[in-house]
Amino acid sequence: MAGPDFERPSDFIRDIIKEDLKTGKYDGRVHTRFPPEPNGYLHIGHAKSICLNFGIARDFNGLCNLRFDDTNPVKEEVEYVESIKEDVSWLGFDWQERMYYASDYFEKMYEYAVRLIETGKAYVCDLSADEVREYRGTLTEPGRESPYRNRSVEENLGLFARMRAGEFPDGSRTLRAIIDMASGNINMRDPVIYRILHAEHHMTGNKWCIYPMYDFAHCVSDSIERITHSICTLEFEDHRPLYDWFLDRLSVYHPRQIEFARLNLSYTVMSKRKLLQLVEGGYVGGWDDPRMPTISGLRRRGYTPEAIRNFCDRIGVAKRDSVVDMALLEYCIREDLNKRARRVMAVLRPLKVVIINYPEDRTEELDAVNNPEDPGMGTRKVPFSRVLYIEREDFREVPPKQFYRLSPGREVRLRYAYYITCVGVVKDDRTGEIAELRCTYDPATRGGDSPDGRKVKATLHWVSAAHSMEAEARLYDYLLLKADPDDVEEGKDFKSNINPGSLETLTSCRIEPCLADAKPGSGYQFERMGYFCVDPDSTPGKTVFNRTVTLKDTWAKIEKKK
Repeated sequence: MAGPDFERPSDFIRDIIKEDLKTGKYDGRVHTRFPPEPNGYLHIGHAKSICLNFGIARDFNGLCNLRFDDTNPVKEEVEYVESIKEDVSWLGFDWQERMYYASDYFEKMYEYAVRLIETGKAYVCDLSADEVREYRGTLTEPGRESPYRNRSVEENLGLFARMRAGEFPDGSRTLRAIIDMASGNINMRDPVIYRILHAEHHMTGNKWCIYPMYDFAHCVSDSIERITHSICTLEFEDHRPLYDWFLDRLSVYHPRQIEFARLNLSYTVMSKRKLLQLVEGGYVGGWDDPRMPTISGLRRRGYTPEAIRNFCDRIGVAKRDSVVDMALLEYCIREDLNKRARRVMAVLRPLKVVIINYPEDRTEELDAVNNPEDPGMGTRKVPFSRVLYIEREDFREVPPKQFYRLSPGREVRLRYAYYITCVGVVKDDRTGEIAELRCTYDPATRGGDSPDGRKVKATLHWVSAAHSMEAEARLYDYLLLKADPDDVEEGKDFKSNINPGSLETLTSCRIEPCLADAKPGSGYQFERMGYFCVDPDSTPGKTVFNRTVTLKDTWAKIEKKK
């Protein structure tokens, strides 16, 4: 299991656990679980829960289960199960042999439901779903009792058995708890425990045609697995009385449910339902699209598990919902990649440069540092020749004020190479666009320093035209135009805020020859351009890079101003 990446302060959940250990509650055990529903891919919000549950188990020498709460076969798929397992493992956590499914306990759940019927705590109801909602009441008005609430135990047992046998169509009957239709907590107004659903389950096939509701399955699964602390997000706070009611009425082992604030991140959505809309509507290329906040999307974009774990530690655990600035997540990945990413030179929008006083048949190999933060990463050789490429944005024929890069008559430094001066501009006769620059170099400045002490104000990255390779770069921006996904015009939804410029694809980039064998998933810093990761779409003839994050760091500036 992954260890902490820096010293972690305590939080209210860990304080509760410390007190429970002090008093000997649960016999000094700490046993948590991460219980995703396999109805979509995990996102960065789930990463917070994964780090919290597995992290608590690690910190207190306890255990953490991975459990799939698979109670809705209509929305669940094996694909989601496999993706969740991959994501949890990639983040650095190991459930060992403790991987379970709520469906493992379907028979036991059925027995518990029968027990509730036998003790007069549950009944079979013939109201439709719409009628159940109507009878439930509102936040200001009490609900009404179902006309089927007073059926005898024998009649309820018979009907429930027939529900299991498949005698009734979907939606025709439910099993409901008998609690309090006047309760101020709507969740306690005779909630549904089982519904009829003739659908094949990814684990149990067609064995069942009735399925437990989440509130019932969740607490029973926790009890069966002897979880000590059932850690949930804040929206389950109002469900805790029901969690406790079920376990108390069943007289079974009773974990403690604790709620914490879920993660909300600016400029994106953190709902599997909304993310599914993006996938099915073709707004993104799939669950692992690098614009998505899914763990698989972040992994494809070049995020590291260490950066995500550090991010989750930095935001901490709170009792109140808030929105975390996307800039903090970007800060965490920059901080991590700055230490581990190899520096290389890549030109995203090439502009040809011919050094007219450099020999045509000459090639030099210059020394370049792989990572100034880690001398142990060593150096590499970079080929230099007469014809180069620089970034098109690094040249202005008529430079504005504060522009210190290349322009006619101006001298700049080429990284690791020489000082060059622009002496001519060649334009396309048809379009008038600049096609080529003519420059001279100073042989005395090899390595990028001038022996006479003269200074230049700009250093440019470059590649040799003859030795560089073509590549594709995908430049990603925020998925949404507004920080708040719900800030939309009346009658529209979050999709109206989708950023049309969230992806820009550059197909004629040029990269150093050292990247010839770059493997999918490997990350680099393109000097002056940002951090990039090799995409799985790469082919032997063309490497595709995803921009992980830019070099600009707004969060660091915010921190310095404090």
